[in-house]
Amino acid sequence: MITDVRNAFLDRLAAADPGLVRLRLAASAVLGIVIAVLAMQPLHFPLTTTLVAAIAAMMSAFTVNDATSGGQAVTLLLALLVGAASITAACFGSAYAPLDSVVFVLLIFVAVYVQRFGARGIALGSMAFFLFFFPMFLQAHLAQVPHLLLALAIGVAANAVVRFLLLRRNAESELIRYRQAFRARLGAAVRATEAYISSGGSDRSDRQIRTSVERLHEVVLLIEDHAPDVVDDRRADQLRRRVIEVELAVQWLVITVRRTCSHPLPEGVADDLVARLSRFRSLMERDPRDLPLISETGEYSRMLVEGSRIDERAHPGDGVRRAIAELAVADDRAQRIASLQSTVDFPADEDEEAEPTKAFAYDNQTRGAIQAVLGGGLAVLAGQLISPQRWYWAVLTVFVVFIGTSSAGARFVKGMRRTGGTLLGIVGGVALALLVSGNTPAILALLLVCVFGMVYTARVSQFLMAFFVTSMLGLLYSLLGTFSIEVLWIRVAETAVGAACGLLAAVVVLPVRTRAVMLDDIAIALDELHEFVESAATLLSGRENVNIIEMSRDLDRAVEQVRLTIEPLTHPINLRSARRDYGWHVLTTLEGIAFRARHVAARAQPGQLAGPVSERLDQFAGRIIANVDLVHEAVSNPNGSRPRKLVRDDGTPVADRIDEAETRAVLSSLSHLDEGLIALGRVLGIGAQDPPRHS
Repeated sequence: MITDVRNAFLDRLAAADPGLVRLRLAASAVLGIVIAVLAMQPLHFPLTTTLVAAIAAMMSAFTVNDATSGGQAVTLLLALLVGAASITAACFGSAYAPLDSVVFVLLIFVAVYVQRFGARGIALGSMAFFLFFFPMFLQAHLAQVPHLLLALAIGVAANAVVRFLLLRRNAESELIRYRQAFRARLGAAVRATEAYISSGGSDRSDRQIRTSVERLHEVVLLIEDHAPDVVDDRRADQLRRRVIEVELAVQWLVITVRRTCSHPLPEGVADDLVARLSRFRSLMERDPRDLPLISETGEYSRMLVEGSRIDERAHPGDGVRRAIAELAVADDRAQRIASLQSTVDFPADEDEEAEPTKAFAYDNQTRGAIQAVLGGGLAVLAGQLISPQRWYWAVLTVFVVFIGTSSAGARFVKGMRRTGGTLLGIVGGVALALLVSGNTPAILALLLVCVFGMVYTARVSQFLMAFFVTSMLGLLYSLLGTFSIEVLWIRVAETAVGAACGLLAAVVVLPVRTRAVMLDDIAIALDELHEFVESAATLLSGRENVNIIEMSRDLDRAVEQVRLTIEPLTHPINLRSARRDYGWHVLTTLEGIAFRARHVAARAQPGQLAGPVSERLDQFAGRIIANVDLVHEAVSNPNGSRPRKLVRDDGTPVADRIDEAETRAVLSSLSHLDEGLIALGRVLGIGAQDPPRHS
């Protein structure tokens, strides 16, 4: 019993936090704070100075996310310099009241603008902003600057000790944990199909399936990213192929289950399918390092036998039984990744020079920075009306709303989540502050719990993050001896005002509409699709040996960005059902295209369609590419004249007399990809015309 509970907990933890990356970051923040505070004790500095060291350690753990250890070291050094400048400016501004608000608002522009420089830009911008904010919160003054700078250095050094020595990233262990998360999320996806069949296809179970498939795909991308850090290129390619095959098998199972449940099932069939899915789950190995036992069981053999009879004499539910068998085979092959041989020998990719980011450009990022600085100015004025002493909370909310968002809709959703989390945090902050009032060790322990919760939930839930931040503030006020319920209510009011000011600036000043950003992201996805189809044709015809798995991953990432951008349209807070339906149609169609591209990438082999049929393949691929370009033209110029219509397939087989199943599967996926592109054009208002028939 205890073992089952422990295994269930570990599975849920692995599924919720792939690679335990968020757990490591949260633990790093807490451990860094502890080390920084202990290092400050012999200096006998005031509590406010010690808190700056703790904040520097926390922010370093929270914001510095470069891909390599060397990059992280450089960013930490730059963060130390940037933080020193911010602390000095904040203390200097406190002596000249109007100056602090002016510099604070200008910092919003800088912090939002430098997001264009990737992870390092985001880290340095956030460090500059928050290390200006916290001295204001702690009411630091100019005479404290030397002590505060020393505290900053101790905090950053504490994080460096944790980051590079105590909790150093182990790429091999992290990949194992990603694979454990993959196993857990695979089990969750199968469990969701069980619930769908049991409920007869309820809306709730359908949402569970969509969520489980999206989470499974997230782990697939993580494995693809981190595999080259641990194994050689050939092994990494094989691992990617096997993982993609399992994901494709899961998606085929989902499609088949939905199709099967669209009609009433005879009595007992649903129970039988649920039992089969449950037995398959029970046979799955939890630890990816173990060789699969599933293929050594009689149940596995029965799955394959019953899954192969569908063509001879179909029974109700046979489609699902066959999908289960295909998933079992894919899972078995994925677990045997210990084999050292690769199925395809791809040449090493040449290092591509990344296009340098323009330091100065007028684009959506610049428009967002302009909106942020104007929203921050409004927040200063509105915040002063609520509380002349704590107006900076409103400005902080504007900054948080603009970081990581690209459209007015996304900022509205983020602002609502932050305000809601702050309201709930009031309850938590009041309860905790009253519970441990006067007990310093208990307050410190709960502060660390809140820091852990804030960092752990920051990447997945703005609502929970705001809850932990507000609860932490209640404890900080209690520690500083300034706690009152009125102060926390002022915090809520300032947060709401800041969200409103940010949204007003986003909607009125140089507005960036969600649909415009969505079309830009779709255009990027279409660029990736163009390159993928072109390279797939080159590979299949045998003209060149290229790695289209990498290209399918780039397409996946582009579609993932569309999913993030389109959230304001599909979110329940959007009351216009027509816009929600439009958003879901666009997203579902793009996901279908990416699914078929992954299928082609996993199955395609060099020269599969070489020889006499290569000419027909080029014609087929050329028509798809032409359609991609037409859709790209439409999304790039939404207000221009409608382009000519897309051209449908003429129905002529790309290759005749092909008996090999893998090749037929590749051709089938290319055809479905083509159909998905036509469907996307239809959603975007582009018609299609029938081509001239071949004689």
